[in-house]
Amino acid sequence: MYVNRKQRRRHSAQFKAQVLAACAEPGASIAAVAVSLKLNDNLVHQWRRGRGANPVSPATPTTVADSTPQFIALSLPSPSPPSAPRSTSAPAVTDAEDIRLKFKRGTLGVSVTWPVSAAADCAAWLREVLR
Repeated sequence: MYVNRKQRRRHSAQFKAQVLAACAEPGASIAAVAVSLKLNDNLVHQWRRGRGANPVSPATPTTVADSTPQFIALSLPSPSPPSAPRSTSAPAVTDAEDIRLKFKRGTLGVSVTWPVSAAADCAAWLREVLR
């Protein structure tokens, strides 16, 4: 029967913190740091995930992006009163009744005008285009 006489190594929290700090350096490779310290890179990955070491606290304070989202109330202008009914013979189309979309990619530009009355169709079309 084969018995492994090598005893399992135990690493101090201070050593783990030093290894994790070395991994956090810009351009540092976890595998390269692990090999240079004669460690298995999977062990270092476990330490980074928080298993086997206390997670390293960030050096910078918590930013707005790290905080939980909050509801922001917006005040909208009150809707204008309905205008007088139009004659059915020749409806006039104004800019307020159109949805205008402009797409630019490099030198190519596309402009799309969509009636507000078909806003749901415009949204469906736009979802397909932006997929």
